[in-house]
Amino acid sequence: MKPIWIVDDDQSIRFVLEKALLREGLPTRSFTNPREVLKALDSEDGREGPQVLVSDIRMPGGSGLDLLTTIKARLPALPVIIMTAFSDLDSAVSAFQSGAFEYLPKPFDLPKAVELIRRAVGESQREEVSEKTQVDTPEMLGQAPAMQDVFRGIGRLAQSHVTVLITGESGSGKELVAHALHKHSPRANQPFVAINTAAIPKDLLESELFGHERGAFTGAQTTRRGRFEQADGGTLFLDEIGDMPFDLQTRLLRVLSDGNFYRVGGHSAVKANVRVIAATHQNLEQRVKEGVFREDLFHRLNVIRLRLPALRERREDIPMLARYFLQRSAQQLGVEPKRISDAAIERLSHFQFPGNVRQLENICHWLTVMAPAQVIETKDLPPEVLDVLAPAVAAPQSMTPQAEAPLVPIAQPVPDAAPSASAEASAAWAAAPVSAPLASGTWEPGLEAEALRLLATDRTDVWDVLTRRFETSLIQAALATTRGRRIEAAQKLGIGRNTITRKIQELGIEE
Repeated sequence: MKPIWIVDDDQSIRFVLEKALLREGLPTRSFTNPREVLKALDSEDGREGPQVLVSDIRMPGGSGLDLLTTIKARLPALPVIIMTAFSDLDSAVSAFQSGAFEYLPKPFDLPKAVELIRRAVGESQREEVSEKTQVDTPEMLGQAPAMQDVFRGIGRLAQSHVTVLITGESGSGKELVAHALHKHSPRANQPFVAINTAAIPKDLLESELFGHERGAFTGAQTTRRGRFEQADGGTLFLDEIGDMPFDLQTRLLRVLSDGNFYRVGGHSAVKANVRVIAATHQNLEQRVKEGVFREDLFHRLNVIRLRLPALRERREDIPMLARYFLQRSAQQLGVEPKRISDAAIERLSHFQFPGNVRQLENICHWLTVMAPAQVIETKDLPPEVLDVLAPAVAAPQSMTPQAEAPLVPIAQPVPDAAPSASAEASAAWAAAPVSAPLASGTWEPGLEAEALRLLATDRTDVWDVLTRRFETSLIQAALATTRGRRIEAAQKLGIGRNTITRKIQELGIEE
């Protein structure tokens, strides 16, 4: 086991920690200033680095904060515990926001110090395992038997040109399977074109798929190639095929039969060499019985079917996915990656995830912004995970636009499984702590619904209650974005430094 490195110019502090850690079976190595630490890292015997670094802030040979910055640049996953006197508390908090694992105020309780270092050791060991397993991230993450069946199916179908129908709940990663099928096929160097047939108005979908000739309709000033032509030689992914308008299904059937189609307003047949991969969250057999989906098209698409499991069917993958998404969210936001405790992972693993992997990704993104410490504990999880009595709802939407992730299954909330935006936001306002996120596009109706709920009671302080909760959420979000820097948070909010300081005190906000 790698040793715990202790950096302090006070010999008594070093001695006490060394003896206490040795009694716990934890090897140590001590230094009197940061220069010695950096010299040891460059030496042959120190090249592996410590298991945990415990450093004072103020030392004659350099600053512990400067050492933290240097160490984090070289060993980003190394837990660093900053020791500080009360007068250095602001500096310690700043270090904590900059990536320190925790700070240890002096004088410290020795058993608590040892317990803290033990937690850091455990985190360090988990990070080492995580780094080894994620060095070469696969296209899709999953160790559950159900996902292994999917991987085997992709392997068998990749070299084929046959049409594939991918089924599964919204958010189970259907487009990523289509990407994987394309990437490992002989068409890999040709275009991969995706279109969501449910997201495009019926009047435009025909032109989007097949293109149009100049003058075909008002506004068609030039000839336009459709998605079939754009995907020529490659793969066309038709997402949510179950929602395709009935009359367009006939045209699609014809293309699948002979590869020929006509642009809108065109008179010459266009030939496209395209492999079609379709996906749906709906029961196409039932849609056929209801008369809204052509039976002949269903059989044409249903040559080979791949079913993706919901996240609740592969709970053993949740820890790996959660840690991956926390890493990726930190990279997107340019902050230090947060770690998640075993207890928090256990709680996540028992959540139903109606929004599947996209919901887990959104929760991890929210935790990266909103969790107050570098280690995410159970209490930091969002309300829908903690409130076991409430029905599972979709995760809070990401605070930044979701970029397509080609390597990990991501998901979208299930439309017919989640409550309405107003009901969902109202429930969040009613039950969530003040740190609950305000999801874009849902908080205004939620605020109105919560106001109506409170106004229907005998309360006479509705204005104060809602204003306090709104201001608290706004300031906490700004502080999370700026990693606790009040002046920068005030600038982003458009308020003065004195105002944000006064509000933090009035509202009792813990940074």
